[in-house]
Order: sequence, then C-alpha cells, then structure tokens
Amino acid sequence: MFDAHLHIFDPRFPRFENEGYLPGSFTIADYRKRMSRFDVGGGAVVSGSFQSTDQTYLKAALAELGEGWVGVTRLDLDATDDEIIELDRIGVRGLRFNLKRAAADITGMTLQALRAHELVGWHVEVYIDGQMLASLQPVISKLPVFAIDHLGMSDEGLPYLLDLVDRGAKVKATGFGRVAMSVPDTLRRIHAVNPEALMFGTDLPGTRAGRPFQDSDVDLICDVVGTDMFAVLEDNARAFYRLPARVRPLPDDPTPTLPIYTTEQPTIPIRRDTLPKLEAAETIPLPIIE
Repeated sequence: MFDAHLHIFDPRFPRFENEGYLPGSFTIADYRKRMSRFDVGGGAVVSGSFQSTDQTYLKAALAELGEGWVGVTRLDLDATDDEIIELDRIGVRGLRFNLKRAAADITGMTLQALRAHELVGWHVEVYIDGQMLASLQPVISKLPVFAIDHLGMSDEGLPYLLDLVDRGAKVKATGFGRVAMSVPDTLRRIHAVNPEALMFGTDLPGTRAGRPFQDSDVDLICDVVGTDMFAVLEDNARAFYRLPARVRPLPDDPTPTLPIYTTEQPTIPIRRDTLPKLEAAETIPLPIIE
C-alpha cells in the first residue's frame, strides 16, 4: 500500500492558525501506530495550511521516514531555483495549491509550478471545492501534470473533474469524510474514465473532516475497482511520484497439484526388436465382406 496523502503535525516545528483553527499533534509515531495493521510501503507527506511555507518539518519527516516516502509542499513565490533543486534532492516531488483554505495568487503559483516542473519535474496537487472547479478549470488545465485532492469535494464539480481526468489528471481517493457526494459512485465514474487516475490516501489525521479515515474505506475502494485494487492502492501513485514499481511475489498456491501416488510399476516401453515374429502360416486372412 502507498498512502498518497497524509499530514504530519510535529510539535517541534512551527504551526500556524488557519481560519481560527490549529490542529493538535500528529507525529510519525502516531501515524505508524494508526496504520500498523496495513502494509504501508511508502507515502506522500502533504503540507497543510497550518504549515504555510515552512519546510523544516517536512525535511525532518522525510529524513525519518526514509526510502519510498516523498513530500508535497507549499513554497514562497520568491523561492529560488536552488531551493527547489535542494527540496527535490531530499524527496519533495510536488507543489500544493490550497485554493480552499488559503488566499492564493493563482498567476504567481502557476508560473512557479511551471518553473518547478521544468527544473525538476514537479507536479501540482490542487485542493479545491467542486464549486470553484468550473471557474478555475481553464487555469488548472494549463498545468503540465496535476492531481485533484479528495475527489474534488462535491458533486457540483464532478463533470469538470471527469473532463480533467479524461485529459490525464490524477485524483486522490482521500478524505471520504470531507466530501459532499456519493463516494462509491464518484470512484466508479472516475475509474471508468481512466483506471490509472485514482490514488488512495488516508488524509490522516483528518483535521476538520466530518470523520477521519476508517479501515473500511480501503474495503470500499476494493469493492468498487475490483481487480484494479493494487493499481489504486499503490501502483498509480508510485508512477505519479516517480518511484520504482513495487514487485509483488506471486502468492503460494494453497492447493498445489500433487503427483498421484501408486504402488504399481510404471509402464516400460518394449523395444521393437524384442517382439515375437509370426510365421507366414500363422497369418490369418481377413474375411471378405460382400
């Protein structure tokens, strides 16, 4: 499993109120404890509005998590090329556009995203409500590579979301407790347009969500996408974050085919030169049938 969307709120690093709200602590140890029953082989730590453009927490988190883990961050618009290159070196792979809970200079962010993509191949992850998706679709569609968070949030933007998916956009199957839509139906429609679009994530710790991630969310995804569950739970995200594909060993056959045991001697072929030879008189002619 690859968790394509989680947040870390480490009390050792700065956090900032957003709309009067400040989240509690949620450390890497807290995350590992919560996900202990799952085989999580990597994930994407995403900067929230509470972290503004601080990079210290993200650098520490990626260093502790190690191989297979990447970051998605927000940057000051005046960030230099050298800063972007250094963040890419430690595992940051994308920029986040928080268009739902943070004031944004869309033009400046888009120019920065294009620069980061040209420099190091970064993509953009957009947190946006479906009600805004229609008006911002012309801008978003200019981004070279991007993903939409939390299924686009609401039904109002679903037609525009599906159009973006048809053009190659990825969609995070995350935040089921945040959205105002039928999650199974939305998953099904996105998957029908492009089976490579959906990427699972927990959105832990689920701050300000109607409910946080539940284990049953994984079951729901598997029920909807069927045999594509490994793609949605891991493979699509690994490809998106430019990580090597995970090689899965073939499962052992619980009922392997076994040889049939017998006490009889095996049949041995008889050599042709050992066969008895018949005399000519012993040859019996076939009757003639009129």
